[in-house]
Amino acid sequence: MSKKNKLMALCVTVLCSQCLHAQPRVMSIGQLLTLADQNSVSLQAWRTQEAAAEEALKAAQAQRLPDISVSATASYWGNGHLWDRNFSNGSQIRMPHFGNNFALEAQQTVYAGGAVSSSIELARLQKQMATLERARNRQDVRFLMLGLYLNLYKQYNQLTVLRNHLKLTRQVLERMHARHEQGTALKNDITRYELQQKQLQLQLTQTQNACRIMNHQLSTTLHLPEGTEILPDTLLLDRQIDSLHEKNWQDTAAINHLGLQQAAAGIKISEQQLRLERAARRPQIALVAADHLDGPITIEVPVLDNNFNYWYVGVSLRYSLSSLFKNKHKVQQARLGVTHAEEQYRLAREQVDNAVQENYVNFLTAFTDLQTQQKNVELANESYRLVSHRYENELALLTDLLDAAHTKLNADLSLADARINLLYHYYKMKYVTHTLQECGGRTSPGLP
Repeated sequence: MSKKNKLMALCVTVLCSQCLHAQPRVMSIGQLLTLADQNSVSLQAWRTQEAAAEEALKAAQAQRLPDISVSATASYWGNGHLWDRNFSNGSQIRMPHFGNNFALEAQQTVYAGGAVSSSIELARLQKQMATLERARNRQDVRFLMLGLYLNLYKQYNQLTVLRNHLKLTRQVLERMHARHEQGTALKNDITRYELQQKQLQLQLTQTQNACRIMNHQLSTTLHLPEGTEILPDTLLLDRQIDSLHEKNWQDTAAINHLGLQQAAAGIKISEQQLRLERAARRPQIALVAADHLDGPITIEVPVLDNNFNYWYVGVSLRYSLSSLFKNKHKVQQARLGVTHAEEQYRLAREQVDNAVQENYVNFLTAFTDLQTQQKNVELANESYRLVSHRYENELALLTDLLDAAHTKLNADLSLADARINLLYHYYKMKYVTHTLQECGGRTSPGLP
């Protein structure tokens, strides 16, 4: 193969690989959120913490099992010495030099003042808290991805509007050039309209660059191949949205908001910690059993070189008298912890209520804004049509045509933004009520 053919083959290979690498990918919101759930590093960290909480619960449940211990000792015994009480008349006592000890002991707690059951319940609540935290982080990640996705959609809509206006500008310029050749249009008019065309091209380039930046951010967060071009679902704007009543959203938040569930779990955790402190002031009762094999027998003189086996079963009672005065302040601290947790729950309710009310008002405003922008587009189109017709008939100045075109461009861009903003506020309502699970939403009357 000649050098020229090799070079051509290499170029074709590189171009093909780049085309495959930058394949556009149409992505719905459902696919976006699924990828966010699967690939988010933040969610993976919370899954690990939840797994650790599960193991902590199993460890707490294992406290109900009996304590069993086995010990075995082999030792070398030296000779003993025997004196009178005043350390006179000393004599040496020969000892068996090999000693051994074997013990098997078992203990089953019967009553610990509720400490064991409270520890298990505390571990269960901490696992529940870890699960709620992971779910809350999942809502945060999903809403962050939705924000980037809708922002990207807004930029693509602006690209469409700008391209349409560039097309319209070119058509006007073509007519101007024709009129200039006929002597009915000034060169200055063509220059001014070409300036507008350049401004539109600049806006188009800036918007394309913004799309590239947002695409990169989404691809990086979702761990997609480098250079992936994400295209939003074009059917998204056809989805109808029901605003519902504020009370419906408030009731939904009261049931589903993870922050409220965490605050409620916090109260239960504080109550279990109070029970644990109270349990420390109660006796502990356990069943015990043991078997010992010892040798030699040293309670006799001379020492008996024998093994001595004995066993016993019984009930153990243990009570710490010092806990009566040592744990008093800890119990009071735990009581205040319960009160604080209850206050935190009430504060969380207020914050959720305010957040829902604020975002609901913004949601309704987005409906009004969309209706206003739709009317503005109708008026701007009609104004541009009339001014363009008058300009063609030399009844209007170029400045009038430029103003009408500028107004039409702003109206079209504002309408595209208003449609996306309505979707954003709808999903934000789902986010503040922590119901950002389904990606569609209701399809009953709604999107104007």
